[in-house]
Amino acid sequence: MSTAPSPSPRLGSARSGEPPSDEVPQPDPAPAPSPGRWAPLRPLVLRLHFYAGVFVAPFLLVAAVTGFLYAGAFQAEKLVYAHELTVADVGDAKLPVSRQVAAARKAHPEGTVSAVRPSPEADATTRVLLSGVEGVAPGHTLAVFVDPYTAEVRGALEQYGSTGALPLRTWIDEFHRDLHLGENGRLYSEFAASWLWVIAGGGLVLWFSRRRALRKVRGTRGRRRTLGLHGTVGVWAAAGFFFLSATGLTWSTYAGANIDELRTSLGQATPSVSAAAGGEHAGHGASATTGSGEHGVGLDKVLAAARAEGLTDPVEIVPPADEKSAYVVKQVQRSWPEKQDAVAVDPATGEVTDVLRFADHPLLAKLTRWGIDLHTGVLFGLVNQIALMLLALALVLLIVWGYRMWWQRGRGSAFGRPVPRGAWQQVPPAILVPGVAVIAVLGYFVPLLGIPLAAFVVVDVVLGEISHRRGRRPPGGAPAAK
Repeated sequence: MSTAPSPSPRLGSARSGEPPSDEVPQPDPAPAPSPGRWAPLRPLVLRLHFYAGVFVAPFLLVAAVTGFLYAGAFQAEKLVYAHELTVADVGDAKLPVSRQVAAARKAHPEGTVSAVRPSPEADATTRVLLSGVEGVAPGHTLAVFVDPYTAEVRGALEQYGSTGALPLRTWIDEFHRDLHLGENGRLYSEFAASWLWVIAGGGLVLWFSRRRALRKVRGTRGRRRTLGLHGTVGVWAAAGFFFLSATGLTWSTYAGANIDELRTSLGQATPSVSAAAGGEHAGHGASATTGSGEHGVGLDKVLAAARAEGLTDPVEIVPPADEKSAYVVKQVQRSWPEKQDAVAVDPATGEVTDVLRFADHPLLAKLTRWGIDLHTGVLFGLVNQIALMLLALALVLLIVWGYRMWWQRGRGSAFGRPVPRGAWQQVPPAILVPGVAVIAVLGYFVPLLGIPLAAFVVVDVVLGEISHRRGRRPPGGAPAAK
């Protein structure tokens, strides 16, 4: 008895609608996960990160390179100016400050004594600061270095700033701050500081949104390899970039003025000791016209009065500005532990008329002081300076990798694709409205962020509209999604 050949599995399946016996039924594909509320923001963040990276990176590169050099300048100064900063031989006892100032004035009678920094260590010289000296840049002083044991003048150098920057560090500092272009040049550094945190924040959002994909980048080559290095280093350095951006803005031109105004309105401004000489003897015996720094009771008694109030080295003595003013003695150590106390001393009587302790400063004033000192590399000394150099190096590498990715993507032939039409409308109102409000506030307080950001939004919307009107088609010829 013959039997009909059994149909092939494919035919049997087709006829009966049932799966063949040697195939396992496949379950229905799982539905694609719904995008999160923040998903529509990703193309906007990507576009912003790209635009800012291309156009702001040159300013950041200059700031990073000069910042790297500035952090290293602290140690370089000690080597370059070792003769001026240190004594030849440490003696048994230091001479009175008045004799050291007299020696400095004999060697440099020009100008006026604006401050005196007595030798803070056994092998350190005393600095006598002269203002109004011909040939010295405005806002700078001539620092005369005196051996505290022999009153020998070991040299004179131009000095800038409260940290006592000498010519090498001053040149690098001014290049970092304003490119040696004055007040107008400061806009470059404010622009860089305003956008650094935006670029870093955008990079974090992009990295965390693609962290699973980026884990597979290891061992790859080309653009994906560069992207992996760029993302990994950026994530590790992001916190430092946020800090540098925030602290850099505190003494910028426009944002810094707004921050100072806000602190003042909150009662958090940095206080200062009162330099008004009190009592019935105010103005007697205190002549501010001699230019010698010696007024009334003199420098030695003023320093002794400050020591009695607990002001230990290093200190700076500022002579009275006029006959109605007092001496001001303040501690100038900004490395940890800090010494930032100050006193005012009546030049007629030698009595302390006002005392200001750093411990009594408002919280925001302390945070500002610590932030600036950490930013400039003085708060924790050498460790602080090494950390800043590493951050600067990381930023340089990120910029180089960023431009390399642009090159690997197709060089400068295009600036990428505009944000798809309708991307803004996909952002939930609960995110979009507060986001716009935050951007508006930031734009007011940080104008060099707000104005370019508004320009970015306008340009990107226009590019998207142009692309839509041209009916740009993606690869494959299908009409662009609307």
